Formats: sequence, structure tokens, C-alpha cells
Amino acid sequence: MVAELVAHVREVFGWDAEVVVSPGPRGALGQIWRLEVGPARYALKEIFAEPPSEALIEAELALARRAAAAGVRLPAGHADRDGRHVIAAPGGGTWLRLYDWVDLRPVDLAARATPRELGSLLARLHRCAPATSAEPGGGPPAAWYHRVPAGHEWARAATADAAWAGRLADRLATLPELCAAVAPADPAELIACHRDLHPENVLADPEGALVVVDWDNLGPAAPGRELARALFDWFCDGPEADLDAMRAMYEAYVREGGPGRVTEAADFSMLLSGRLNFLLGQISVTLDPGAEPRHREWAEREIDEALRTLPTPRQLADVLALTARR
Repeated sequence: MVAELVAHVREVFGWDAEVVVSPGPRGALGQIWRLEVGPARYALKEIFAEPPSEALIEAELALARRAAAAGVRLPAGHADRDGRHVIAAPGGGTWLRLYDWVDLRPVDLAARATPRELGSLLARLHRCAPATSAEPGGGPPAAWYHRVPAGHEWARAATADAAWAGRLADRLATLPELCAAVAPADPAELIACHRDLHPENVLADPEGALVVVDWDNLGPAAPGRELARALFDWFCDGPEADLDAMRAMYEAYVREGGPGRVTEAADFSMLLSGRLNFLLGQISVTLDPGAEPRHREWAEREIDEALRTLPTPRQLADVLALTARR
């Protein structure tokens, strides 16, 4: 596969230099490959799911320009010699995108400045984003961000003979209370959002500056809902949320002029629907006898994390009390 990949990218990007490939991080929908092409270094993303549409690419490039002008750092993307930003991988079934390689590391969550830096970053992203009530290319906002799976959709998972089945059953019992307020956002509040700002997609460069990667989920969202999700993505990794860090992030966001606010239970809709839809998707992978072993093994790890980090009703109430005072 690597030899085919090297030959393919050399051809489509018109490279004459030797190409050295090494694996980088992977996510739910893609694998990053590090390419050394002479003195240049690139990040090649292999996309496992359906490729982004031309409309999504155009929306991403437009928002990236706005974000860069607002002081948000992000790796530059590159088209091939025919002007394509998405190309088919050799052998079919996956797709490729090319970006500049930036040496990145996880953000130091123990640093006192981190919550403030994250709040300021999100405020800059939201201030520069255009209003939009449709997905790139048209269509209503994706239900993934405002609809939780119905009870019957969990039936197969609830009866699975798996190590996580008991923990899943415990969490399913709390879903009616947890998700009672989940609903679509007011279309008048929607702006173009990244929609995936978890710790694997906001990283630090060698100087410690924050860099935003993986813009493939860009689309309409209410800024307050993306803010609520980011608070939990960054500062709730189990039974106890770091309320002090959440408070610092929220206050920095407000101070920097971020337009979103977290004032009611419905503002957690994006958080809950995204977490639960992702969890059900990973369970489906593990129960699919035709899934590739690498995808099934990755899904098993993600299920463990998703069950651990799914918010509780008490956590939502605590955060709502914190943000409502500001």
C-alpha cells in the first residue's frame, strides 16, 4: 500500500524528488501520513468515509481565509497539478488530501493559560464566521448535531455480548433525562462553525501557539452550542468536570467578543447529539462482521472513551449554573 501511495502522489502532484512516507495520527474518519518530499514536508490525509464535496471544500477554503485573517493558525491545503483538493487513493475506497506538515503536540491542559487561550481562539473563529443556515452545497443543518438516536436504534447494541454492554446499559437508562431538551437551533443563530474542536483537532506548535486542524465537518451551528460542546470536550474527561477551567475558558470567550452564550439546556444539543451519534456509530463498526480489523480495534477504544466522557445530567446542570451567572 505504501509503495502504491508513493507512486500515486508523485504522479498527481508532479513531484520528482524522493518521497518518504511514515504514519501519523488517525481519527474516526481518516489516517494522516507524513511525507518528506526533498526538503518539504506534508501531511497527507487518507479519508475512509465519503470524500468532501466541492461545495464543502469551497466553504472550508473561504472560512480558512477568514480565520487566518483573524489570527487563527491552520495548516495550508494544497491542490494537485490539476487543481483538485481531493483525489482518489490507489486501489479505490479511500480519498486523499494534502496539507503542509506542522510539528504539533497536544495542548498542555495543566497550564493555567490554556483555558483562556482556548476561549480566545473560539471567539476569534466565531467572530469571523459568516451567517449560514444551510450545509455547504445546500440542504438543512445536519441532524447529527441536533438529533440523538431514538430508543429503538440502540436495540442491537443493548443486547450485544461485549465488554462494554453493561456500561452502555447504565448510560442508556439516563438518556431520557439527559436528552429531554435536545432540539434544532434557531436558524437565525447559525454561523459557519468547525463543529469538531476537540483536543485532537486543536494542537500546539513548537512555540506553543494553537493550531486548528481537520476542518472536514464544517457547517452551520449556533455558536453557543459549539462553545458548550468545547467546554466538555476539553475539560470533562470522567465523573468530575473541571469547572474552574470551564469558567476561565467561558470568560475568555465572552471577553474576546465571542457571540455565543450558554443559557439553557437546549444549548447542550450539539454536545449530546454528537457524542451519542458517534458512540452508536462506533458500536455499529464493532458489530459489523465485515469491518476491517484496524477499524474495529479503533472503534473498541473509542467506545470506552465515549462511555467514560458522556456527560451526566448533574454535570450539565453544574455547567449551566456556571455560565448563566456570566
